[in-house]
Amino acid sequence: MSTRELAKRSELFPTFFDDFFRPFNDWVGMGKSITTPAVNIAENKNHFEVTVAAPGLKKSDFNLDIEGNMLTISCEKEERKEVKDEKDEHYTRKEYNYSSFSRSFTLPNEVVKEKIEATYVDGVLHITLPKTEVAKKAALSQHIAVK
Repeated sequence: MSTRELAKRSELFPTFFDDFFRPFNDWVGMGKSITTPAVNIAENKNHFEVTVAAPGLKKSDFNLDIEGNMLTISCEKEERKEVKDEKDEHYTRKEYNYSSFSRSFTLPNEVVKEKIEATYVDGVLHITLPKTEVAKKAALSQHIAVK
C-alpha cells in the first residue's frame, strides 16, 4: 500500500466517526466544538502586540497571569439556559454550556512585565507588551553597506 493510499484511508476514518456520532452529539448538545482562539503576535520597535480572537466573551471572563517569564491567557465561561414547557408549567429543562481555554507564551527578556496592558474590544483581546529602553534602542534600523 502506498503512502498516498494510507493518507487517504486515515482521512476517511475521522470523517466516518464524526458523521456516525453527529446525531448523538447534536441531541445531547455537544455539537458545539471547543476551540482555542487564534492568536497573532506582532512586534515593532516599542512593543510586542498580542491579539486573541475571542468573540462572545466579556472582559471579566479573561485571566492574564505572569509566572516567571511565562504569560498565560485563560478564559472560563459558563452559560445556563432554562426552558419552560408551555404545556406543563412545572417542568423546567436546564442546559449548561461550559467552555474554557488556556494559552501560554514565553516572554522575551526585553519585555517590561510591570507595564503590560490588556483591553478587550469588539471580540478581540489586545495585549501590549512594552519593551525596555535598551531593547528599543537596539531595534533602531541601520543600513549595512556591502563591500
